[in-house]
Amino acid sequence: MRCHIVPPHMLERIARDADDPALRSRARRTLALTSAYAAERRTAPAEAPSPSEDFVPNRTIHDAQHREDLPGRAVRAEGAPATGDKGVDRAYDWLGATFDFYEAAYRRNSIDGAGLPLVSTVHYGDAYDNAFWNGEQMVYGEGDGVLFTEFTGPLDVTGHELTHGVTQYTANLEYYGQSGALNESVSDVFGSLIKQWHLNHTADQADWLIGQGLLAPGVHGVALRSMKEPGTAYDDPRLGKDPQPGHMDHYVRTHRDNGGVHINSGIPNRAFHLAATAIGGKAWEKAGRVWYETLTGGTLATDVDFAGFAAETVRTATRLYGADADETKAVNRAWTGVGVPTEANG
Repeated sequence: MRCHIVPPHMLERIARDADDPALRSRARRTLALTSAYAAERRTAPAEAPSPSEDFVPNRTIHDAQHREDLPGRAVRAEGAPATGDKGVDRAYDWLGATFDFYEAAYRRNSIDGAGLPLVSTVHYGDAYDNAFWNGEQMVYGEGDGVLFTEFTGPLDVTGHELTHGVTQYTANLEYYGQSGALNESVSDVFGSLIKQWHLNHTADQADWLIGQGLLAPGVHGVALRSMKEPGTAYDDPRLGKDPQPGHMDHYVRTHRDNGGVHINSGIPNRAFHLAATAIGGKAWEKAGRVWYETLTGGTLATDVDFAGFAAETVRTATRLYGADADETKAVNRAWTGVGVPTEANG
């Protein structure tokens, strides 16, 4: 499975409307690579990996040297000192932060739960405007410097993409329609939680933005997505306006972007934000645990829709905290707040 942090609707707008021919050309190249990767989607291995209790990261960073060949030249291995290359060293640090989060919060040993080595490639392509998980490793472009900065910058970009790997090895949600939007939303949820954990922020302190700092100076926007207020992350003549809905009343029906997986993910994103802020405290401890155990519990169909996922989160919260607990009520109210029925509220 190959999943990209910058959605195709942003790149399509740049390719069509940007005044700068170089930006249009790079956007078209990024879209071409994205389409090629989509045709090669991978799924998790049929056999689950053997669990390991050796919770030690095993990171390797490669340098593509602005080519499109993977993985590129190995430049930093686990335990090696910093290289002085910002992209290399940030990629190394953010792999470590993501590994540490999953271990500390949920006792998960790497992406697959069994100590999977973590591999990243930096300096991919010519000012490549994206970052992605390809089913085996992380890949980062440097951005064009006009619309996007370096993709190794925001921690939640790495957290988002590596969580696609967690989903791959657990629920393996199909990357189309509502299950695909849930796949994207889960990555946004844990990308945000990894950043919150790293900063030791509570739910009310968090910015709930995905890719904050990724938009270059001069771009009218704050991030790629807002979990708190879907549809408000950017409004720029070159990028267009953030199209994410935050309620089922505004669900977008489209065949583009695998049925709008990067657009309609705003609905479950807002549901998580509502649940986490209603529960309060550190969001990874309770709301995050509900989502994590729902994702990894083995009860989700690969083509689950929003209502099915919502019902499972309520069941998980009930198992963890009790049917009448404030946490369970908060989860149920969160889905009601975005127009998604569960067995409890439907």
